[in-house]
Amino acid sequence: MTLTAVFALGQTALKLGLICSLTVLALFLSYSMLNVCDLSTDGCFTLGAAVGAAVAISGHPFLSIFAAMLAGVSSGFITAILQTKLGVDSLLAGIIVNTGLYSINIAVMGGSSLLNMNKTTTVFTMAKDMLSDTPLAAQTEILAAAAAVILVIGFLVFFLKTRLGLAIRATGNNADMVKSSSINPVFTTVAGLCVANAFTGLSGCLLAQSQKSVDINIGQGMVTIALASLLIGGTVMGRGGILKRAVGMVLGSVIFRLVYTIALRFNMPAFMLKLVSSVIVILAISGPYLKKQWPQMKRRLTYKKGGI
Repeated sequence: MTLTAVFALGQTALKLGLICSLTVLALFLSYSMLNVCDLSTDGCFTLGAAVGAAVAISGHPFLSIFAAMLAGVSSGFITAILQTKLGVDSLLAGIIVNTGLYSINIAVMGGSSLLNMNKTTTVFTMAKDMLSDTPLAAQTEILAAAAAVILVIGFLVFFLKTRLGLAIRATGNNADMVKSSSINPVFTTVAGLCVANAFTGLSGCLLAQSQKSVDINIGQGMVTIALASLLIGGTVMGRGGILKRAVGMVLGSVIFRLVYTIALRFNMPAFMLKLVSSVIVILAISGPYLKKQWPQMKRRLTYKKGGI
């Protein structure tokens, strides 16, 4: 493998990692902060991609960003209402919304399972035109994705330090305590899921515009990928402030995409990539536990050898 090929693989992993890190940040807010496992991520990601593509094709590439985020907010709102007002379990609510979004996504895409954006102006082509005469012209997609990630991290750090953000974090820690403190946990849950799904919709929109196409299965397995990236990021950066943990989510996403890219480079069949995702999740979850248990396991092995 030549140095040019390695550099190209690194660029691809970095670009996809940055774009998908927005979904990881969404899961960071809903799962880590709010303590809600939102399984509607796959459908919401596709919804953001479909809405963003439809608006961009109609001639409004910049407006497509806000439309995709608004679509994500709607998805998060419905998921939250099912949990808080209709008594549906959080896991089941996510599955229900994810199932319903399949039909909605097909409808948004005009009854088709594929939208082609080859001749469509996107935020990436706009960035390329702006930087066409600069040394950064070849890195426009990475720069645009990085700008979106920086803005989202900045907003997330600021948001989680506001009164509402602190209430959301408190709800995730102890909803009963929050309720006794005259804070409405229903409102904080709805607000948290709406913001989180807005990030997911944005992530889907950017991936669609980067790939110049939208497939109905573009978001399939995204919740697994995001969860693996979240766990990897948490292991790499450890505990700390919101900014440190958010940066860890981005690093986890890039690392995960790098592993994915390497697997593809070694001609691994496409159908095996889901298994790779599952293995990475298992390693990310069990790694810290096994590391903590290793001294005790080592003592047991030493004791058994001594007994023999």
